[in-house]
Amino acid sequence: MPQIKKLLIANRGEIALRIHRACHEMGIKTVAVHSTADADAMHVRLADEAICIGPPSATDSYLNIPNIISAAEISGADAIHPGYGFLSENAQFAEIVELHNILFVGPKPEHIRTMGDKVQAKRTAGALGLPLVPGSDGAISDIAEAKAIAESIGYPVIIKAASGGGGRGMKVVNDAEDLETQMQQAGSEAKAAFGDATVYMEKYLGNPRHIEFQIFGDGNGNAIHLGERDCSLQRRHQKVLEEAPSPIITAEERERMGGIVAKAMADMGYRGAGTIEFLWEAGEFYFIEMNTRLQVEHPVTEMITGLDLVREQIRVAEGHPLTLRQEDVQFRGHAIECRINAEDPRTFAPSPGLVRVYHAPGGMHVRVDSGLYAGYRVPPFYDSMIAKLIVYGTTRQGALRRLRRALEEMVIEGVTTTIPLHRALLDDPEFQEGAYTIKWLEEWLAKQGA
Repeated sequence: MPQIKKLLIANRGEIALRIHRACHEMGIKTVAVHSTADADAMHVRLADEAICIGPPSATDSYLNIPNIISAAEISGADAIHPGYGFLSENAQFAEIVELHNILFVGPKPEHIRTMGDKVQAKRTAGALGLPLVPGSDGAISDIAEAKAIAESIGYPVIIKAASGGGGRGMKVVNDAEDLETQMQQAGSEAKAAFGDATVYMEKYLGNPRHIEFQIFGDGNGNAIHLGERDCSLQRRHQKVLEEAPSPIITAEERERMGGIVAKAMADMGYRGAGTIEFLWEAGEFYFIEMNTRLQVEHPVTEMITGLDLVREQIRVAEGHPLTLRQEDVQFRGHAIECRINAEDPRTFAPSPGLVRVYHAPGGMHVRVDSGLYAGYRVPPFYDSMIAKLIVYGTTRQGALRRLRRALEEMVIEGVTTTIPLHRALLDDPEFQEGAYTIKWLEEWLAKQGA
C-alpha cells in the first residue's frame, strides 16, 4: 500500500492552504505550484517547496498540465491533489498523473469523464437508481424531437449544456414558439464556453431548493454518505451561503436519500470524495449533476460530522479503507458557511487590490479558511472568493447568532468585500426561518436595489 511522502498541490488560494494544512498534520511534505501573480500567496510561503509554473493567466499556469507534471517530477512528489476548479474534474489530467506513476488524490479517471458529461451523468445516475428530472434521454439537436419531448413533459422546460455549468449554455423556455431560438442560443453559448455545442432538455422546476449529498467511496465497492448541504442561496447559479443540515430535510428523508446515493456510489465503485446534487421540491429529489471533487462548501459537512475530508481523500488515495462505516456517521448540530468575495456587495463588481488590514474572527466553533494577510495583494486574474467563514452551533439559531458575531468581528480593509451582504441576509426574517429557494436571493437582491 503506497504511503504518500510528498504531495503537490495543483491549486491556489484557500483550498491550497487547506490541503497543505491537512498534509502537514499527516506528516506529508507539500509542494506548492504557483503563477507569477501568486508568488507571495500564503500557501506558497508555508509549503515545503514552491515551483513557479507560469504567468498569471490560468491557461498558462494552473491549467498547464505539462508544467504541473514537470513540477511534480522535479520535486519528487509522489501524489497530486487538484483541489476544486482548474483541473480537478479533468479526466485527461487524472490519467496523465497516473501514467507518470503519481497518485491522483481524486476519483478514477473514467468516473470523472462519465460525470463530467451531463448527458452521460444523467443516464448513469438513472441506471444507478437516482431519481431524475423528467427530460430528454440524451442530447437533442432536432427541433421536432425537442418539441415532442417538451410537449410530453410540459412547459416550462430548460435547455442545458452537456459540458460545463455555472449557468452558461442554459435557457428556460416557456412555450413552443421560443424553443428553436433558445435551443440555438444555448448551443452557441455552450460552444463558446466549453467547446461543445451539445445540449439536452429537462423539465423546469418552478421554485426548488438545491440540496446536495456528500459521499465518499474507497474505490472497492464501499461507500458512505455524510448528509446533505443546502446550497439554495445562489446568485446567477453561483453559491453564496451554504448550510448543513438543510433546514427543510427531515431525518427520515436524509436516511432514505443518503442510503440511495451511498448505494449508487458503492455500485459504481467510486473512489474518494464526491457530491450528488439534487433539486428538491415538494418532498421530491431530482438528480441534476455530480461533482467528482471536493466542494468549496465541504467545511460545513466537516463541522457536523467531525470528519476531515481532505485527510480522508489522501487516505483513500493511498488505498486505505474508509475511516467510518455508515453506522458510525453521526450528525451533530448545525453549520453555516459564508463565501467572502472581493466584490462590491451591491454591484458584485470584482475588487482586487492591496489588503491593508486583515483581522479574522475567532472564538469557539468559528473557522476561517483564507489565505489573506495584511499586505497581500488580491490578484485580478482568478475567482474573487478570498475567504470562507464557517460557524457551528448546537442549533441553527445558535449558529446564526455565532455567525452574526463573527461577521461583526471580521475586518478586511483595502478591498471591497461581500461581508455587508451577509450581514444584511442575517437580518431577513425569511432567511432566519430557512424559508428560501434557489430563486430567493436574486429576488431579495432586486428588492434591495442591487
